[in-house]
Amino acid sequence: MTFYDHAVIAFYFLFMLLMGWIASRVVKNSSDYFRGGGQMLWWLVGSSAFMTQFSAWTFTGAASKAYSEGWPIFVLFFGNALGFLFNVFYFAARSRQMRVTTAIEAVRARFSRANEQVFTWMQIPLGTLYAGIWLNGLCIFLSAAFGFDLETTILLTGLVVLVMTLVGGSWAAIAGDFIQVLILMPVTIVAAFFALREVGGVAGFIDKLPAGHLDVGRVFNSPLMMLWVVAIIIKQFVSTNNLLDASRYLCVKDSRHARHAALLAAILFIAGPVIWFIPPMAASIVHPDLGALFPALKTPSEGAFLAISITTMPAGMIGLLICGILAATMSSMDSGLNRNAGIFVKNFYQPVLRPGASDRELVNAGKLSTGIFGILVILAALNFSRLEGIGLFDLMLSFGTLIAVPYSVPLVLCVLTKRTPPWSGWSTVIVGMITSFLTTRYLDAAWLENTFNLAPLNSADRGYWTIAIGLFMNVVAGTSWFLSTRWFWMRTSAADRERIEAFDAQMRRPIDFAREEGAGSDRMQGSVLGLLCLAYGGFILLLALIPNPLTGRLAFVFCGGIVLLIGVVLKRVSKRAARPLSEPAPRAPNTPATVAVKS
Repeated sequence: MTFYDHAVIAFYFLFMLLMGWIASRVVKNSSDYFRGGGQMLWWLVGSSAFMTQFSAWTFTGAASKAYSEGWPIFVLFFGNALGFLFNVFYFAARSRQMRVTTAIEAVRARFSRANEQVFTWMQIPLGTLYAGIWLNGLCIFLSAAFGFDLETTILLTGLVVLVMTLVGGSWAAIAGDFIQVLILMPVTIVAAFFALREVGGVAGFIDKLPAGHLDVGRVFNSPLMMLWVVAIIIKQFVSTNNLLDASRYLCVKDSRHARHAALLAAILFIAGPVIWFIPPMAASIVHPDLGALFPALKTPSEGAFLAISITTMPAGMIGLLICGILAATMSSMDSGLNRNAGIFVKNFYQPVLRPGASDRELVNAGKLSTGIFGILVILAALNFSRLEGIGLFDLMLSFGTLIAVPYSVPLVLCVLTKRTPPWSGWSTVIVGMITSFLTTRYLDAAWLENTFNLAPLNSADRGYWTIAIGLFMNVVAGTSWFLSTRWFWMRTSAADRERIEAFDAQMRRPIDFAREEGAGSDRMQGSVLGLLCLAYGGFILLLALIPNPLTGRLAFVFCGGIVLLIGVVLKRVSKRAARPLSEPAPRAPNTPATVAVKS
């Protein structure tokens, strides 16, 4: 990398820290800190929902899949688009209408206090572990590809995310995600353009790709691949429509804004993969032997995206690309830290340790817990970096198979059906975990080969089977158990039935923002984010002065121009009186704004 690339990365870190400080000026109470006061506009929340749904793995592990196999990796991300489309028509509005500060408060209202603690103490350590894996995976790649010191990279990246989130809370996390989208999308468009130009344009790209990379029809010739495709779509549906991930919509302004945010995320997940996976697929043409380029990487194909970018992109643009890859992980980390802090404070600290805590105390407890969780994430990443012989991707996949799906299944179904007893939540998790263990132990690829007298499966087919059978068994067992508990609904206590019915009714009633939240902050959001866009867009435009060929200079003009244009639009809109986008709430006069949910 050149001096210019290092300067771009340094500016990015400083800008993120500045954003945290600016966001801290908005935080007045615990609702502001943990969910943006329920005032955020759809374009902020939609950008955040998009960014937090993937990490740097997209440009390393997923890019490796695109490099070696081509189109199958698109299924994963189009599955996200389908999940968010379901958000648009059903889940997003109901998530906002839960009227809670954290998603685990909704677990308490829907199930019980016992479920609240079960899901709290599953989510916090798992969230911390996943963040450590994401951070370490990102930093291992940057270290191997560019010679950065691994532990220094972990510390620097982790501390920037920690300080930004600790100071600014959810405002910093979500505003940061919006800016990071504006960095990520234009620079990956530029990367795709230069990659296509390198291989002779679209026609050359199609002609020179390895056989099968664009052959969608081969899914019909491979039953295991077809099972995998269906399993991935179901998995992404579960991961985007469960009660825990309802937290992405708790901060949005009202029901309609929630649907608009989900639609924005769906559109970005349709466009994003088409752009992101052109470079690594082009790398299979230009760099058929990545091991020579990245000898320090355990899986050289994970460097496919950067390999083609280093070959084709102008000086300084690699720095912007790394900022985009950093953004993909930082967005997941900052939102995860803020969510975990909110869950700890609102679902354990306040109800169990300090029921009478003041709002100021809750904010301070949130900042302290954010700091502690952030340090634990950094320590976890450092410890992972010192382990030998353990593949972090395999580790994360194993945790996803054993815990993520069993954890999520009851949190999806409880939004779709209400008449199950309180114990249906935690018991479904246990059933799912047992199913995961038995499936992993007894229904592996060797079992498939022996049972059906198949020839030894190749590594790709073994992977397809492992993911597909784990997903199907989990979903079938968890769903069957959860729905079977409906037989015990009438044996549930009257108080529990009343609480669950009230929560369901509340979840279906649209938000009346003016009555429930009061004055909004539409102008402030447009003005502040507009200024930030103008500042960052101006910086990117200045990079056009770097000595580069004309196309290289125009690439910076393109990226900076997009950010500047959005900044100008936001500033102009913020100067006009915001037109209300709220929906009228269909209730009789003098009816309270929210239904009290007993717990």
